Amino acid sequence: MTITPARARFDVRKARPPVPDGRPRQLMRRYEVMWLDDRGDIAERTAVAPAVPAFEAAFAAFARGTLFATEAGPVAIEDLLPGDRVRTVDAGFQPVLWRGATTIVPGARGQSPLMGSLTRIAADALGIARPMPDLVLGPLARIYHRTEAVQRITRADGAFLPARDLIDGCNVIELTPPSPVQVFHFGLAAQHRVLAQGVELESHHPGTLHELGLRGDALALYMSLFPHRPDLASFGPMRFSRLRLSDLDLLGVA
Repeated sequence: MTITPARARFDVRKARPPVPDGRPRQLMRRYEVMWLDDRGDIAERTAVAPAVPAFEAAFAAFARGTLFATEAGPVAIEDLLPGDRVRTVDAGFQPVLWRGATTIVPGARGQSPLMGSLTRIAADALGIARPMPDLVLGPLARIYHRTEAVQRITRADGAFLPARDLIDGCNVIELTPPSPVQVFHFGLAAQHRVLAQGVELESHHPGTLHELGLRGDALALYMSLFPHRPDLASFGPMRFSRLRLSDLDLLGVA
């Protein structure tokens, strides 16, 4: 494959609303994307977009060093490229179509506090060799969770929960890195359960339009970060539910 540059389809400057004098400007982040173009080549570009949950969730799932099972063996997320075939639990090996990256800066003014943290899961914390070795995730990773309570709610085998919801201060802890760190995410043809060090994690999917919460120029800017997708509908339906542990508490089935 060759790597070719690509031009943005959306003028980022037009996405920034005017800010009255004296008011702080909305925090922005630099997002890096790589994708397979129509010729099967790898294209890449960098864009500046708002540091808001809808955008950050597409880039801040996995920390450097996270090892994913691929046809070529374990590959670290920073070395995973579009075209590589990763192992999924639900559909065998699937090609990576898109990979995104951004940098989180602990203590940055104006950002969500969680965007300055990572989540470390100790070896065997979720079962034998789950994970193996310790697994460090980005602030917005989701783990596939199987419990009777989840199955009662979803009427499915399980659902994705934020990895942060499992923090217990012992086997799953919050880490605050001493310096800026790069975090990643990647997308397949659909929402899948991908394997990293024995743990089932969620590949990227934006969710429903209601869940994403973007309209107009903001949605156009978001879609410009996924040049391989013509529109939001092209991501397809969500194949697995998403929950929070607090949802189980509210329903009294935790």
